[in-house]
Amino acid sequence: MDVCWWRPDIVNDSRTGPPCGAMRLCVNMVVKMTRENAHPATRLCGRMWFFGALLLVTSFPTVAATLYFPSNGTSLAGIVQQAASGDVIVIAKGVYSAHLVIDKPLTLRGKPGAVLDGGGRGDVIRVRAPHVVIQGLTIRHSGTNLNHMDAGIFAERTASHILIKDNFLDQNGFGIWLDSCADSQVIDNRIRGNTNQRRLADRGNGIQLANITRGLVAGNEIWQTRDGLYVETSTDCVLRDNRMHDLRYGVHYMYSNHDRLINNHTWNTRSGYALMSSDHLIVSGNHSKNDQVYGLLLNYITYSTIEDNTIRGIHGDHSIIGGVGKAIFIYNSEFNIIRNNVLADSDIGIHLTAGSENNVIYGNAFIDNRTQVKYVANHTDEWSLHGRGNYWSDYLGWDRNDDGIGDVAYEPNDAVDKLLWTYPLARVLMSSPAVETLRWVQTQFPVLKPQGVQDSYPLMQPPVIPGTRQ
Repeated sequence: MDVCWWRPDIVNDSRTGPPCGAMRLCVNMVVKMTRENAHPATRLCGRMWFFGALLLVTSFPTVAATLYFPSNGTSLAGIVQQAASGDVIVIAKGVYSAHLVIDKPLTLRGKPGAVLDGGGRGDVIRVRAPHVVIQGLTIRHSGTNLNHMDAGIFAERTASHILIKDNFLDQNGFGIWLDSCADSQVIDNRIRGNTNQRRLADRGNGIQLANITRGLVAGNEIWQTRDGLYVETSTDCVLRDNRMHDLRYGVHYMYSNHDRLINNHTWNTRSGYALMSSDHLIVSGNHSKNDQVYGLLLNYITYSTIEDNTIRGIHGDHSIIGGVGKAIFIYNSEFNIIRNNVLADSDIGIHLTAGSENNVIYGNAFIDNRTQVKYVANHTDEWSLHGRGNYWSDYLGWDRNDDGIGDVAYEPNDAVDKLLWTYPLARVLMSSPAVETLRWVQTQFPVLKPQGVQDSYPLMQPPVIPGTRQ
């Protein structure tokens, strides 16, 4: 009896690995050694050969087939459906109507000029399988129903380890929406929002991470969407080297933790980085330039490190009451480390309010801000650590022992500042003799000084921040 189930046609199929003469030889030997008329010892040896050959066959990795579109009149959706797991589908230059559902591991790769057009409805690509790669495509004109989460690319929970790379996503509801799919990567894409919607609030976000673990978003450029990167309930994600401009928020965080925000750039947004209700974030080496209201907003942020960031030119909208620009606005955020940042050329360097206490603030450079600090407090808040404070461009003290530390403490605010913050209409008296007298009196009688921020060890020179020019 021939117990071997080997099929030569499968050996020749490129999907099972390369045909091998040695493999055929092994199979033939097994067939001969397990015949009924063979010696029992020979049959036993044959069975051992059989299982060895079976292990050898199953250990060969699957070799992906490369399929091309267009080909033989089959639609792109048809090719996706017919493809086997691991196949590569190469899409030639051209514009193709598409609403694809990928439910197996595939690579979708576009040649230069390959465009998938959703015709203004639904998702252009919806991914339901792990280990999918989407690369080199222009993906445009998804639906615009934000309640339905219409997107250029929508990845479902089962689409773990997805890689989206080198694509241009244009005029979609949301650019890319990752929904609970772990270990996702979005790298080197360009994403433009739906400019047919006049208001930014009516557009979707460029890249949306919802409940993502171990995600990587790197090297993308995003503009004219609502928010560039929107991250909610996500953990252990890295957002680095992205460029975001002409948006509402460059980066918008909600309810996330243990994430890293590294070396991103924002400009011409309403707020560069809006971080809310999150903890244990590392925000390092980022840049905000000419963003309108906030460079960096910390709203209910705790146990996070804000370091080596550069924020310049935040000038607000002075046509509205309270529309001053703030390099950093800290609202009800505690137990954070804020160090080695450059806050320059803005209306306000740092504004703290709503119980934002117990933060460690040192090594920062406050350069040429109209108001260096705004902080109405009922106690003294020391901004230094281990004898090292911050650099203040308007510090008028001296350094007699030449140790790089000012000999007189720096106090950015006085009683007049507190009066004006409490009663803004009093600003009309700013240059009056009464206000000037009040300023003089508090210098002569320190007991009349209000409590607030104090830097007992002001730096005489701005610290060197990696990747910045002073």
